[in-house]
Amino acid sequence: MTTPADPPMVASPRRRLLASGVALALARPALAQGLPRLGVLMLPAEGDPDAAPRRTVLLEALAALGWRDRETIRIDLRWGGAQPEVLALAAREMLAQAPDVIVANGTPTVALLRSLTRSIPIVAAQVINPVGLGVAESLARPGGNVTGFTFISPELIAKWVSLLQEVAPGLRRVVLPYNPAFNPWYAGAVAEMARGPQPPGVEVVQTIIRSGDELLATLPQLAQVAGTGLILGPENVTLSRIGALAQMALALRLPGISVYAQFAAQGGLMSYGPDVLDIFRNAAGYVDRILRGASPATLPMQQPVRFNLALNLATAAALGLAIPPSLLAAADQVLD
Repeated sequence: MTTPADPPMVASPRRRLLASGVALALARPALAQGLPRLGVLMLPAEGDPDAAPRRTVLLEALAALGWRDRETIRIDLRWGGAQPEVLALAAREMLAQAPDVIVANGTPTVALLRSLTRSIPIVAAQVINPVGLGVAESLARPGGNVTGFTFISPELIAKWVSLLQEVAPGLRRVVLPYNPAFNPWYAGAVAEMARGPQPPGVEVVQTIIRSGDELLATLPQLAQVAGTGLILGPENVTLSRIGALAQMALALRLPGISVYAQFAAQGGLMSYGPDVLDIFRNAAGYVDRILRGASPATLPMQQPVRFNLALNLATAAALGLAIPPSLLAAADQVLD
């Protein structure tokens, strides 16, 4: 007598659902239930000139790595508007959503978030002096919950002075405006620059401002001293008025340089700085690595490797300045 074969097992709907859940968990990191969450806190206002390109590049780079909003990840993107109180509120609201990782744009944003969480991984995009800021033990091995990509250094401030002096040999002083409520590191960076190799005979005058409009109001007085130039470093209160500042510098016959490319494009003499969009592309790569299990403590903080130089020939001519051929050959963009 033969025993009939056991009927094939048919998985119940619940069993199939559990199995698919296991497969999905194996296909992506074991994070909180549901889709992983990414918080993105941008320092500028959403309407600032650099805002849309930064957001676009970051989201496109994430999508290329398989992280598409509402499909494979939930992205909570907020804007600080270059206002401390707005930035603080946005940070707390973001943390209340319990993100699995955060992209923090700008030094004030990184410092704020680091003060609020020591457990959620933070990928810094454009942080200045992270070791001095106390958010990393070293660039090679951050050792905490913050890693990412730095921005400018004291050496870059000296480079701005040198570039201006190369085009305007009569330069004797440069005005460097900043808002200490957001960027208190400027004073230390200028002091560090003064201790190292620097162009001779040029004084860096740090000027405290609270808004781009305040700088526009005080710039005519600052320009009265002969041999004055202008440096616009990373400072969101000036970014919001970068076009007006470029035009005023031209009207006041001030040779100027900025970290922001829009300065040269809108009438300033030149711009030189790290490739910001490249930083945001790379930040997406770090988000991907962390979501797949990497620790921010061991991911090295990387310094910029790509820099862009833009020269405005029309502005140089209007200021009676001649741009050396060697500088023209080195430029990434020459504006007529």
